[in-house]
Amino acid sequence: MVQRLEERQLEVADALVHSGLLTAQEREWALAARERTGSTLESILVTSGLVRRLDLYRLLGELWQVPYVDLTAERLDTELLAGLEPDRLVRDGWIPVRMQDDGGVLVASMYPPDDLRLADIGSWFGCPVQYAVTTDWDLRYALQRSYRELLLDRAALGLWRRSEAQSAREVLFTRQKVVMVAAVVLLAAAFALRPVITAQVISAVCGVAFLICVAFKFVVCMVGAGQEQHEAVTDDDVRALRDEDLPVYTVLVPMFREANVIGDLVENLARIDYPADKLDILLLLEESDTETIEAARAARPPSTMTIITVPRGAPQTKPKACNVGLFFARGDFLVIYDAEDKPDPDQLKKAVVAFSRAGENLVCVQAALNYWNVGENTLTRMFTVEYSYWFDYMLPGLDALRLPIPLGGTSNHFRTEALRKLGGWDPFNVTEDADLGIRASALGYSVGVVNSTTYEEANRAKGNWIRQRSRWIKGYMQTVLVHTRKPASLVRVAGPWQALGFMLLIAGTPITFLLVLPMYALFAAVFLFPSHIYAEVFPGWVLWLGLANLIIGNSLMIYVCMMGAFKRGRHELVLWALLNPLYWIMHSLAAYKALWQLATRPHYWEKTAHGISSFTAVPRQATAPADVSAS
Repeated sequence: MVQRLEERQLEVADALVHSGLLTAQEREWALAARERTGSTLESILVTSGLVRRLDLYRLLGELWQVPYVDLTAERLDTELLAGLEPDRLVRDGWIPVRMQDDGGVLVASMYPPDDLRLADIGSWFGCPVQYAVTTDWDLRYALQRSYRELLLDRAALGLWRRSEAQSAREVLFTRQKVVMVAAVVLLAAAFALRPVITAQVISAVCGVAFLICVAFKFVVCMVGAGQEQHEAVTDDDVRALRDEDLPVYTVLVPMFREANVIGDLVENLARIDYPADKLDILLLLEESDTETIEAARAARPPSTMTIITVPRGAPQTKPKACNVGLFFARGDFLVIYDAEDKPDPDQLKKAVVAFSRAGENLVCVQAALNYWNVGENTLTRMFTVEYSYWFDYMLPGLDALRLPIPLGGTSNHFRTEALRKLGGWDPFNVTEDADLGIRASALGYSVGVVNSTTYEEANRAKGNWIRQRSRWIKGYMQTVLVHTRKPASLVRVAGPWQALGFMLLIAGTPITFLLVLPMYALFAAVFLFPSHIYAEVFPGWVLWLGLANLIIGNSLMIYVCMMGAFKRGRHELVLWALLNPLYWIMHSLAAYKALWQLATRPHYWEKTAHGISSFTAVPRQATAPADVSAS
């Protein structure tokens, strides 16, 4: 069979030269690339831009002595499609077109005909099969069009249908509402009976809770600081990889109203150091976002990139788009990038090494995030300081302590099949990445980190920052509510240590931010008002406890922020970490907005505007015309 495959590939190469679509020199290069990478000759020719996809598949039809079918112009038989499993059609690369006059069924495929494939397809219909060839792009387009409603339903409701308890579609279950109402009633009764003592206890508890949550982050960061050289993927590890051993890698890029960054996106992804014929880049564009779709087509992306239109329907969120991409993903591994991302060129290869070192239980590795417009203004500097400590110390510390890792919104590398088993992303959770990382840990999987960085655009505008941060905090709140619906199950499956880490990090983060403004207000009141006004309610021991917690907590966070800036070599940012207490006031404002939206608009996705920086991520270069893969 291997010999027959070799003969077919040589036959295709010779036919292309004979038809004038390929030169003899290009033929030799393509065959050598095939030998080096282990990919098919067809994928090498298309992704390298040597042959247009349409010309290649028409010639293949002639060689295989089967007709070519243009699926963009064909009206597919819905009755034939109704009884089929779309997942299998994606995996096996074929789709039924129509019934023939002789009682057989016309089937279009991207693969060459053989007896086994024909017999397998015929078993679905119980009648003869007439084979036709079509392009891989046409096939994806036909599947999008034919299974639009099913695709929308799976992307939006798939996780909820599988497990209502794992989905944020319903904010509070009945028992959670009962517990919350009971807590409010008890608190109200305590204030009615003992108002002064109740206020003192609440103040003390809040102060201690604030310090515990901050101290937890500090301890984890200190552990992370000791992991700087632990199991790092080296340049030698990357160089040792052979192209022929590399798996197909799917890259998902969800986009909405981002026509202005399409050009940079194409350039940034073109810098990825990975065999082009093993890259499966899917640009996930909302059906209603015609401006971005038109911009993507006008950018003439290379043949490694395919535009997938996400069906219109609620909820219109990034995780729903990613679920659509997961349906079409053909890679063994999969990564998410945002439109403005600039990943390290060798990041995919480093992820492959990281996965190869771990067992199948490792479902995801998270790369670090940092920013290319760090020096634009005060906000971008604070953003960079914050992310430096989070990704360089916090996540490695969580990894070392085997605690749940909340994923960032981008540069998450997954085992594709394991991701499917997890049910993909929750489209109703507005911080779907953090939720998925916690869900994986709660179900017994592990999430790790890889020493590679993706550079993004730091938020430079206060309003844009508040919108983004309030969505993140609301998502943390949703994640807490989802994963505490069955606390006993969480402890049993994830373990008590992991469950405690989850509560201190995912619940502790919004709690900390919500406490900042009241604690700052109390601190200010001590200096602005005479003591007799508050002495009865807040005696000295309460005030001193709150002041100590505030000073110690802020000092710890300033220190780890300084560490993060120093680790990244951003020495000019070290002193900017002193502004962290003011930066946390913005977090607190965002947290109260998040709490309000959780009650009023829990699934509303606050859109973060990208491409607004006055800085440039990479020099703009002209993009050579290429075969357009769009739908």
